[in-house]
Amino acid sequence: MTDRPNILLICTDQQRFNALAAYGNPEIDTPHLDRLASEGTLFENCYVQSPVCGPSRASLMTGRYVHSHGLWANGVALPRHERLFTRDLADAGYDCGLVGKLHLAACFGGRTEPRLDDGFRVFRWAHDPYPGSSENAYHRWLKASRPALYEAALDPESDVTFDSMPTEGHYSHWIGEETIDYLRASRERDKPFCFIANFFDPHHGFGAPKEYLDRYDASSLAPPRTTPDELASKPPIYTDASRKSYAGHAKGYAEYTATELAETRAAYYAMVSLVDDEVGRILAALDEEGLADDTIVVFTSDHGEMLGDHQLMLKGPMMYEFAVRVPLLVRWPAVVPAGQRKRELVQWIDLAPTMLEAAGLPPSPAHQGASLLAMLTGTSEWERDWSLCEYRDSGHPYDPPVHTTMLRHDHWKLVVHHGVPATQRDRTGELYDLAVDPDELTNLWSDPAHAAVRIALYERLLDVLVGTEDRSAPREAFW
Repeated sequence: MTDRPNILLICTDQQRFNALAAYGNPEIDTPHLDRLASEGTLFENCYVQSPVCGPSRASLMTGRYVHSHGLWANGVALPRHERLFTRDLADAGYDCGLVGKLHLAACFGGRTEPRLDDGFRVFRWAHDPYPGSSENAYHRWLKASRPALYEAALDPESDVTFDSMPTEGHYSHWIGEETIDYLRASRERDKPFCFIANFFDPHHGFGAPKEYLDRYDASSLAPPRTTPDELASKPPIYTDASRKSYAGHAKGYAEYTATELAETRAAYYAMVSLVDDEVGRILAALDEEGLADDTIVVFTSDHGEMLGDHQLMLKGPMMYEFAVRVPLLVRWPAVVPAGQRKRELVQWIDLAPTMLEAAGLPPSPAHQGASLLAMLTGTSEWERDWSLCEYRDSGHPYDPPVHTTMLRHDHWKLVVHHGVPATQRDRTGELYDLAVDPDELTNLWSDPAHAAVRIALYERLLDVLVGTEDRSAPREAFW
């Protein structure tokens, strides 16, 4: 055991918290991630800071809330003065590397994401599996190692697509290959390492290799969680999003048949199972290289996926549990007890402080999260009893814009759909009692019997927003 452990952060894209058997889902097959959970700690209530990629990932890398780090929507670049936790680790002597997605700037239309002062010595970037940037490292690998598959995927007449690519050429397999290469050959062996493996799946477009699709019988899967009249009691934007996703730029729930919804769920599970197998290969490489005992392994995801629940698909302004609550597994042998399940409310901004403390570094004054280590090791109790999530008209914009803010406190969830002056939309919202309504089917926002609860949560949200303002700049004098 070393006092400067290695760090392996494995992150998926768009994986809801229950898309793991370890979270109580009997329909999905994830033995390797279940093993990781059994050998470490599973967090039951981990919330991201935004239900979309860019703002959420910026919160992970900076340890800061969306309204502090400034990457407020997909397509917005993280300000260059913001500091990533990997820069701190590199400055402290860690060998840092990344493979896959990063998404701290615009990547639409084949753009190449600009490098920040990120601390990565190894940088094998590929925003997604699709044709686009000439700097896409996955495409370079696929073209060099499996040229026939690469050409077939580019051919519109071929049955091969980048989503349904055979396993040996799939983006998720590439992530596994590159991570294993780093562990076996590419790392600087005289230094501790921090390596980030960023999978693209289970992001849409809902395709997987045939061998993984064959694992699931779509007709046997549970239907979406909803009621026929659910949207009538929800904010109007959900009716619009149910018809068309992404402000009209993607297929909406209403355009799917029941069979298509089931097949989509099966494909989603198949993507997760492919990732699970790659995680199994990565964990095996850690064992074979003698690194497992000295490596903290963190598995998580940047946000969830609606997958037909609440008559919605994909992501957007929604703050349902399936959109903003994600898996979080932490394994550190001989330090973190095996088999723990933690119910405390934790957030993505807590991961950067956790990794810095594990590496023996002092807290960053800019970080707004709190290290999870004391809770993980049982040396102190967790104090923060709320989580904050923000959406600011991200991705394809709505007209008028949509801005939502979520506060989870105790067993309550408040979601404010902001009005004037934030937007010309009417102010409305959602209120759920998760203790009696964990599926969030009954909106109590307009229920007179819960008016006092709504007001109290409104007031707490205002205090949270003031309490999370960025006041990291030092006060040099009284005036």
